[in-house]
This record gives sequence, C-alpha cells and structure tokens, in this order.
Amino acid sequence: MRRWLAGLVALLLVLPFAPGAWSQTGGASAEPLSLDAAIAGAMRNNREVRNASLEVDKSENRIAAGRTERYPYFKVGIEQSYLLAPLDLTFERGALGNIPGTGPIPDKETTIRTPTGWATAISAGIVQPVAGLYRIGLGIERLEVGREIARELLRGQRLTVVNDVKRSYYGALQTEASLQAVEESIGFHRELLRVVEDNVRQQAALPGDALDVRARLTRAEYTALTLRNSLASRKEELNQLIGRDVNTDFQLVPVAEASPLEMDLAAARARALRQRPEMTGGQLRVKEAEYALRMKKAEYIPDFNLVLKYFSPITSDVLPRHIAYTGFEISWDVFDWGRKKEQMAEQKKTIEQATNRLADIEPQIIREVNGGHRKLQEARTLLDVARLTLEAEREKLRVAMNRYAQQLVLLKDTLQSQAAVADANQQYQQALLSFWMARADFERAVGEE
Repeated sequence: MRRWLAGLVALLLVLPFAPGAWSQTGGASAEPLSLDAAIAGAMRNNREVRNASLEVDKSENRIAAGRTERYPYFKVGIEQSYLLAPLDLTFERGALGNIPGTGPIPDKETTIRTPTGWATAISAGIVQPVAGLYRIGLGIERLEVGREIARELLRGQRLTVVNDVKRSYYGALQTEASLQAVEESIGFHRELLRVVEDNVRQQAALPGDALDVRARLTRAEYTALTLRNSLASRKEELNQLIGRDVNTDFQLVPVAEASPLEMDLAAARARALRQRPEMTGGQLRVKEAEYALRMKKAEYIPDFNLVLKYFSPITSDVLPRHIAYTGFEISWDVFDWGRKKEQMAEQKKTIEQATNRLADIEPQIIREVNGGHRKLQEARTLLDVARLTLEAEREKLRVAMNRYAQQLVLLKDTLQSQAAVADANQQYQQALLSFWMARADFERAVGEE
C-alpha cells in the first residue's frame, strides 16, 4: 500500500506543473478565449474605447461644419412690428417736377401717411465673407489639430484597455493554475484519508493521523472554494472589459511563460518617446494654443463682406414694396476697452502652460520606462528563484515518499513535505503572475498595444 501511495504522490508532483496541464474550469460548452481574442474583442466592444472613437468622429463633424462657414450664407426673415407713430412722407410743391401745361407736381405740399398699427416686412439676403476667410481658415486648422488630439486620446485609451485586459487575463490564469494545484491536492488528501482510515481500523496508524489528514483536506477544500469565487470574479471583470455580458462563460487559453526581453533599455526609451500618445498629444496642445492666439489676433482685422439684400415692407402704404441692392459691408470693432488685448495675454499664458506640461512629459515617460524595465528584471529574477525552489521542494517530497515507503519517516513528515511543495507551487504561480504583470506594464510604458 505504501508503494501505491508513493505512486499517487509522484503523479501529484507531475500533473500540476506539466505543460498545458492547467484545468479549463469553464463548462463543457464554454468557448475558449485566448489573450489575443480578448484584446481584439475589447478593441471592438469596450465602451471607453468606443466613446474615444466617437470623439474622433465628432471632431470630423466639427471640421466639416467649420468648412461650411467659407461659403455664402442666406438669410430670410419676416418682421412683424407695431408703428408707435405714423410714418409720413412729405413732398413739397413741385418736388416731382414741373410739367409744361400741367404745372408743378404736386401742385401743393402733400403728405402720404401710414397710420399707427401693425406692419409686416419681408427681408432676404446673401452674404459672402471675404476678410473673414482668414479667421475661418485658422479656425479650421485649429479644429484639425483638435482631431489629432482626439486620435491620440483614442490611442491612449486603447493602450490602457489593452493593459487592463492583459492584467485581468493573467490574473485569471494565475488563479486557475492555483485552483488546479489545490484540486489535485484535494484528490491526494481524499485518497490519503481513505488509506489512513483503513490503517486506523487495522490499528496500523493512530486516530490523530486521520484527523490531521482530514483537517488538511478541509483546509484545501476551503481554499478551492475561495479560488473558484475569485476566478469567477476575474472572468466577470474580463467580460466587462471586453464589452459583453459579464455572465458569459469561457475557457482560458494558457500563454507562453516568461520570454527574454526583446529590447534594451535605450531602445525602449527611444521607442516610448516616439509612440506614447502623451508625447504627441502634448505637442499638439501647444500647437492648438498657438492657433487660438492667432485667431484672437485676427479679430483686429475689419469684417469685409459682399452682400445682396432684398427688403419688402408689404403692409406699408408709404415705402416702396420691393427694395433690392448689392454691394459690400465693412464693420470694425474700433474700441473694446482692452478686451482683445487681455484675451491675447490669456492665450499667451495658455501656450506657456502647454509648453511647461510638454516639458514634464518626456522625463515622466523615461521614468516610467526605466521603472518598468527594473520591475521586469526583478520579476524575471524572482521567477527563476521560485522555479528553482519548486524543483527543490519536489525533489525533497520524492525523497520523503521513498523514505516513508521504507518506513524510515513518519506520515507527518511526508505531509509536511507535500505542504512545502504546495506552498512552493503557490509562490511560483505568484512569481509568474508578477512577471506577466510587469511585462504588461512595461509594454504599456513603451506604448505597445
């Protein structure tokens, strides 16, 4: 029986750590979900990404609307007014001429009166901006800069969501791996309990041995319950990030273990300065503030418009029924009590603020890349330590099982060795998770999706 028990423990040592041996805790009908598929789904359906994408679309609408200001605009209006005093037109004698044989027209002073009351007039006009085209062009260019800022914000949101998906997926994988190890341990303890209880009935073992094994079994079952609940929560979190029903069941797909770093620190820093949306966005905000200042300066230019207007006082008995004219209009805000000057001073300070923020972005990015690189190195070293520790504890358990089979050690010593292996496995899984998290954060710092 001791030889059979040794075989059981040997199987326990191999199963949880064999490649691809992680259990798929989803239901039998659950579809597998790889990390790449989770990221792709988040890029399509994540609501924060979709909102950022809609902001880019809104900026396109603003630009299209701004371009229409270059074209002539049409105005039609109807005015209903009440004359508070009579509208009189007085013609002096002979004001319209003197016809031979007839005499002066009119032959005496004549007054044509529109009495007080309601009056209606129709007006229409076409106005083509001329001098304002320069200011309109600056506004369009500023809106185009705003569109580029929205695109950088979208890229930043995508990077954030990719990082969140990776961290959530890695956390779920680590929880699933821990659950697999605990479930294997539960199977071992159940079989061991059956063997020890048989030995107790045969008076070949003490009742305390059975109680010890039962306590360990109960503790392992409680740990498995907490891990199942934690895995369910992590899957719900991942479903929300992907933008689908949080109750959707799926199977996790194992990812590759730690891989060597693919770039040196100097290359990572240079790449981050090229790729990080914060850097490009900061430069665009300076440019946007400069356009705002130029637009404010353009307000000093007088407005010059070509016009074609029509006016018809349809209820007036005095004025002509159809009045139409074409020409140009010039308007100029000559005195504004220093308003434009103060607004320009404000815009200059906005440019200075944007420049100061941009100056802070570069060292911040470099610090994040440097810190991420250091944490990645530390996590890789810790992973190597945890792997070696696990291998050492597994070898100790193998030796302890052989000695137990030869009745050289007590069952208690064997159980302690098995507990040490379980603890070492937990430490290894935590170290592997830390490495995955550090790699995800480093990729985010470099600006990689």
